[in-house]
Amino acid sequence: MKEDNNRRKFLKNLGIGALGVSAIPTELFASPKNRLDHPGNNAHPIPVTNNTTDGKRAYNEPYEDAFLSRIAFPLGGIGAGMICIEGTGAISHVSVRNNPEIYNEPCMFAAISIKGMDKGARVLEGPVPAWKKFGQRDSGLGGGGESWGLPRFKDARFNARFPFAQIELHDASMPVKVNITAWNPFIPTDADNSSLPVAGLEYEFENTSGKNIEAVFSYNARNFMQQRDGRNSIKPISNGFILSQDGIEKAPEKAGDFAVFTDDGNTVVDHCWFRGDWWDSVTMAWNTIQAASLNKNEPVDAGAPGASLYVPLVLNAGEKKTIKLQMAWYVPDTNLRIGDEPRNNDDQPCEAVSEPVNKFHKPWYSGRFKSVNEVAAYWQQNYQQLYKNSTLFKDAFYDSSLPPEVLEAVAANLTILKSPTVLRQTDGRMWNWEGCGDNWGSCHGSCTHVWNYAQAVSHLFPSLERTLRNTEFEVSQNCNGHQQFRTSIPIRTVAHNFHAASDGQLGGIMKVYREWRISGDNAWLKRLYPKVKMSMDYCIKTWDPRGNGVLEEPHHNTYDIEFWGADPMCTTFYLGALTSIMAMGKFLGEATAKYEALFAKGKAFLESTLFNGEYFVQKIQWTGLNAADPTNAKNRSAEATALLKKEGPKYQYGSGCLSDGILGAWIADMCGLDVALDRGKIKQHLAAVHKYNLKKDLSEHANPQRPTYAIGKEGGLLLCSWPQGGKLSIPFVYSDEVWTGIEYQVASHLILTGQVNEGLEVVRTCRDRYDGRVRNPFNEYECGHWYARAMSSYGLLQALTGVRFDAVDKVLHIDSKVGDFRSFLSTNTGFGIVSLRDGKPLLNVVYGKIPVKSFSISGKKVKGNVAYEKV
Repeated sequence: MKEDNNRRKFLKNLGIGALGVSAIPTELFASPKNRLDHPGNNAHPIPVTNNTTDGKRAYNEPYEDAFLSRIAFPLGGIGAGMICIEGTGAISHVSVRNNPEIYNEPCMFAAISIKGMDKGARVLEGPVPAWKKFGQRDSGLGGGGESWGLPRFKDARFNARFPFAQIELHDASMPVKVNITAWNPFIPTDADNSSLPVAGLEYEFENTSGKNIEAVFSYNARNFMQQRDGRNSIKPISNGFILSQDGIEKAPEKAGDFAVFTDDGNTVVDHCWFRGDWWDSVTMAWNTIQAASLNKNEPVDAGAPGASLYVPLVLNAGEKKTIKLQMAWYVPDTNLRIGDEPRNNDDQPCEAVSEPVNKFHKPWYSGRFKSVNEVAAYWQQNYQQLYKNSTLFKDAFYDSSLPPEVLEAVAANLTILKSPTVLRQTDGRMWNWEGCGDNWGSCHGSCTHVWNYAQAVSHLFPSLERTLRNTEFEVSQNCNGHQQFRTSIPIRTVAHNFHAASDGQLGGIMKVYREWRISGDNAWLKRLYPKVKMSMDYCIKTWDPRGNGVLEEPHHNTYDIEFWGADPMCTTFYLGALTSIMAMGKFLGEATAKYEALFAKGKAFLESTLFNGEYFVQKIQWTGLNAADPTNAKNRSAEATALLKKEGPKYQYGSGCLSDGILGAWIADMCGLDVALDRGKIKQHLAAVHKYNLKKDLSEHANPQRPTYAIGKEGGLLLCSWPQGGKLSIPFVYSDEVWTGIEYQVASHLILTGQVNEGLEVVRTCRDRYDGRVRNPFNEYECGHWYARAMSSYGLLQALTGVRFDAVDKVLHIDSKVGDFRSFLSTNTGFGIVSLRDGKPLLNVVYGKIPVKSFSISGKKVKGNVAYEKV
C-alpha cells in the first residue's frame, strides 16, 4: 500500500440536535447578569450547566457530555469560507477553497507536553465523539492518518457566545487546565472587517499543580492545501508556517495558502515533517511532541508532508498564560461560473450592466489583498481592535432579557453568514447559495424566495443587503419586469428562461421599502423606484391580469411548483407589495391609485373567499385562466392523467392549513409595513397553525418526502396539515416536511399577534432537535447545511420587542409583547441596546451612531433617552 493511499481524507458525517421548556419563567426577563454567565469577559469561567430534570440541556448554556457530539462552530469571514471548531476543540469542515467541504477534517491539532512528566503529552481536545469511530464512509479501514488515536484531555465543555466559542478542557492527570477561545471578526455595519479570511484561537493554560512546570505548546498540520497537480510546499511566515499549493495553467483555482502563526517571538518552526512511508510523518511529529522537544527545520522546495510550530512555556504555580494562534487563508481563484447566458434582447436589463472582468468568481478578499502574507499582516496588526469591536457586539447581543431559547436560536443561525452558503465578489456584492451540499453549493443564485425569510443581513449589514436588491432589480430584471429569481455568478446579465417567482419578486418589492427605511437613503429609493414599479406591473399583468387583487394565474413559489388559483400565501405577498409601492410612490410623488384599487379588491377576496372561518385556504382554479388547462398535458403516464382529470393540477393544498399561509403578512411586518389586513383573522390562522401543525412527536406522522429534518419521537412544525379533510393524493412538494426557517417565521408571527407562549413553544421544539446529540446546534439544515431560510430566527427579536429604527423619520419604534425588556438593536450606522423600563425607553449606543430624534411605543410618541457608551 502506498503512502498516498494512507493519507486519504476520510469523509465523516456531521449532524445536529436540541431541547425544551414549557412556559416563560419571569426570571428570563431579569438582568442577564443574574441568570447567565455575563459575556463581558471571555476569561470568566463557564458556570455549571443547568441541566433540566428530564435530561435536556438548558438553552443558551454550555454543552458537555453527549451534547458535545455534533458541535461544529464556524469561523470564517462573510463570503470567505470557513473552518469549524468542534465541541471537543478539534478543527473540521475546512472549506477555504470557495466551495463547501463539509466533511473535510484534515489532520491538524494543538498539543501540550509537560517536561519531566511521564505521559505528559496531550492533544488539546476532548474525547473523540463516538460517531466518528464507526459507521461513516471508509471507517472500516481504521481512520488512518487522523489524530484521533493520540492522547487527549478527558473532559471538555463548550460554550457559544457568537462570534466567540469557548472550550474548557480538564484532565485530573494533568497539572494544567486549558481554556480555548475561538473567534473571528463579526462587527455589524463593518462588512469588510467581517469578511476577512481569518480565525483566531487563544489557548490559555493555568498551572493547577502547586509547583512550577515547564511545557511546550505546539500546533501541527498536514499540508491539507495540497492538490493532485502542481507543486506543494510549506513556506515561512514570522512565528509560523504557510501550507501552500501552487496553481497550474489549466487550473489556477488549485493555488492556495493557509497560514498558521503566533505572536510569540520564541516560536520555533518545523517546516518539514519527516518524509517517509505509511504514517511515519505523524508518528515522528508525535515523538517530538511527546519528548517536549523543539524541532526546527527550514523550508524545502516541495513535498513537505506537514509542519509544526512550538512555543516553550514556563508556568509558575497558579499562573496563567495565553498563546495566541492566528490563521489566515488565501485562495484567489475559482472555477465557479453558474447561470445561462443571455439569448436575445429580451434578456437584457433596461440599463446597461457592467459585465464582470473575470470569467469565474473571485472572492472579495482577493481584491483587497494580494497574498496570504498581506492578509496575515492585516490580521496581526488589527487583531486587538477587531477583537474589541467583536466583543462589543457579543456583549450587546447577550446583554438581553429575552428568553434564552430565542437568543440561542438567533445566534446559532448567524453562523450561516460564516459558512460557504455566502459568497462575496471582489466588488463587494453579496451572492448566495440556499445552503451547502457536502461538496457543492446547494441551489444557486441568492434565490429570492428563500432569502425572503432571512432577516439578519438587512439589520446587521444593511449595505450588503442592498447589493442584493440592486442585483435583483438592476441586473436580473429585464425591460418587461420579469425577474430571474436565481442570479448568475459572477453577477452578470441572466437568461430569462424560467418562471418568475411570485413570492420572491413580490417580496423583493417589500424589501426595497425595508432597505430604504433602514438606510434612510432617499436617493437610492428614487433611483430604484422605476424598476420596482416595472416589477410590480409585471406581477399584476402576469398573475392578476383580470385585476381581481389576487394571484389567479399559475404562480411559481418557494415550494418549487406553481400554485393554481388564489392562495393566501402569495396573495398576502401581493397585498404587501401593493402597500409597499403605494408608500414609496406617495413619498416620491408618484400616482398610486391603481394599486390602491387592487389592494381593496384583494383584501376583500382574501378575508372572505379565502377564509374558512378558522384559517386561510387555497381556491384551486385551472379553468377560465390564460394558462392552458394542465389536466390536458401530454406525455404523462395513464395513471397521472387519470389523477389530473379527477383532482386537478398536482402539487396544490386546497383546504389545507398551510404554515406559510400568510407569509406575506409576516414579511410586511418585518419590513415595517402597515398592511391593512384583518388582524383578528391573521391571529386565528396562526392559532390554527399552532394547533394543527405543531407536533411534539412525529412517530405516527407519514412523511414520504425528506424526513431527516425531524423524525420519529422528535417534534416539529409541519408545513401543512388538513384538519378539515380534503388532502389531495399528491399535495404540494415538501408538504409533509419540517423546515426550521418556517418554524421561526411562524413563531415570530405568533408572538407579533400576542401569542407569545405559543411562539416560544415552536422555538423550543425546533431547538430541541439541535442540541448537539444528533445534529449540530450551529447548522440548521434544509436543502443543505447552513440553510439561509433559518435566518428568519432574527425576526424573533423584533417580534418580542417591536424594536425597529426608521432612518428616514429617525424614529425608534417599540411595541413590546413581553413588558419591560432589554434587547439588541443593529442599524445602518451602529448598534446598541434598547431598554424599556416602566414604560420608559432608553437606547444605549455601544458602536457607531444611531441618530434617534424621537421614540414611539405602540404607535404613540413618548419621551426617551439616547446614551453613548464610552469605549
